[in-house]
Amino acid sequence: MAEPQLFVLDPIQRLRPTKDSSVALMQAAQRAAQQVWVATPAELSVKGLEPGHEPLVRAQLITLADIRPTSGGWELPEPWYSLGEPVWLPLTHFPRVWMRKDPPVDEAYLYATHLLELAAFKGVRVLNHPAALRSWNEKLGALRYSHLMAPTLVSAQVEQLAAFAAEQGEVVLKPLGGRAGQGVVRTAADAPGLRALLELVTQQQAMPVMAQAFLAAVTAGDKRILLVDGEPLGAINRRPADGEFRSNLAVGGAAEATELSERERQICAELAPALRSEGLFFVGIDVIGDRLSEINVTSPTGVREVERLGGVPLADLTMERLLAG
Repeated sequence: MAEPQLFVLDPIQRLRPTKDSSVALMQAAQRAAQQVWVATPAELSVKGLEPGHEPLVRAQLITLADIRPTSGGWELPEPWYSLGEPVWLPLTHFPRVWMRKDPPVDEAYLYATHLLELAAFKGVRVLNHPAALRSWNEKLGALRYSHLMAPTLVSAQVEQLAAFAAEQGEVVLKPLGGRAGQGVVRTAADAPGLRALLELVTQQQAMPVMAQAFLAAVTAGDKRILLVDGEPLGAINRRPADGEFRSNLAVGGAAEATELSERERQICAELAPALRSEGLFFVGIDVIGDRLSEINVTSPTGVREVERLGGVPLADLTMERLLAG
């Protein structure tokens, strides 16, 4: 009998099947003879009765169509999925549960990780581990490896941020809860209105932001490297659009095939032990030049682009490692 796998994610109707890594992973699970089920975080619950707590989920069985790469993109059947009726099941029904809800990491997201952690206590393998999802902020988590990064400051203080900009000349300001390049600003020490900008992004010195030295190497691209159980299995280069410094695909960056440099392999090797020990099975890191930029743990993207541009069956390789573990 096929083993069930659950994916906790945004409503399936919102996913873009030719772009979304979650869809690629679900298809790989289906090809590996797994039953694929879906639910949203709001469909998680837990019941506390003797002899102990029981985590539950209202889930739907999903069947996915075959989505094939073509020379210009993807061949997308319509409809590309069909859903069964919702049914309440114990989370322990699923040996493996993927938490693939996109940010923001808000209260609802955090509560979902707590509910999933109760399932993990019962022996369910949650990917990525709920405690790690809470503790590895995608901007701040990289600071565990600050020696691999560009000069960086996290602060809510305008004077401190302005002084850092004066030291570095040109900086990039990142909201700590941002995603896909949203809200990222490039500015300079001598830019008119710098202090007003710093007041705005820190919400009048109430909210810390990340300031990093601007790396001119970003014009050649920002590399997304996907690590599975600590090992880099695929990568793409994301080149900014003309007149833009942000390379995220969501803001117009163009994906290109790429290979890993020796330095990038060294970065991956240094991160691997902590990723494995903390249950961060599927991770996407961003590297500009030879500098680590971010460690993405919530719902890393890039699988579709690696598969189409690099010819690497990344989702299938991921599923092989998961089921062998």
